[in-house]
Amino acid sequence: MLILLAFIIVFHITSAALLFISTIDNAWWVGDNFSTDVWRMCATNTSTCMAITDEFNEYQSIQAVQAAMILSTILCCVAFLVFILQLFRLKQGERFVLTSIIQLLSCLCVMIAASIYTDRHEELHQSHGYRMEVSKGHYGYSFVLAWIAFAFTLISGVMYLVLRKRK
Repeated sequence: MLILLAFIIVFHITSAALLFISTIDNAWWVGDNFSTDVWRMCATNTSTCMAITDEFNEYQSIQAVQAAMILSTILCCVAFLVFILQLFRLKQGERFVLTSIIQLLSCLCVMIAASIYTDRHEELHQSHGYRMEVSKGHYGYSFVLAWIAFAFTLISGVMYLVLRKRK
């Protein structure tokens, strides 16, 4: 049981780390001489960055992705804290339902963010607010990490739902 508990804790911390990296790092959409995410666009050859502001065509979509990713990361951290509290407060045989619900909400938020970005990426990268041509890029590793974090949080949420507190 101790090994299972250690695995679940490591899995949850990994999910949170993936969410932090995919939210913060600047690699959702990359090209030969640029990288962009939901916060800013950077030119790699000059090392200059500019923030994505309301002058961009699809700024509302970017704000939705930002909000969903931040909420997902917060919910994942809250789920971990609730799990630790429930670990010492629950009676034997009870399930970690509250932790599971919070983790599944985190899963839903990251899915919403990645889905919006997937659906709107063409419009997002054809904005005249960019100083260079960014439509000829491809998805970066932060975008892929967001989808992997979705899978991890989903699996973690289901594990908490199934998990019972035992001796």
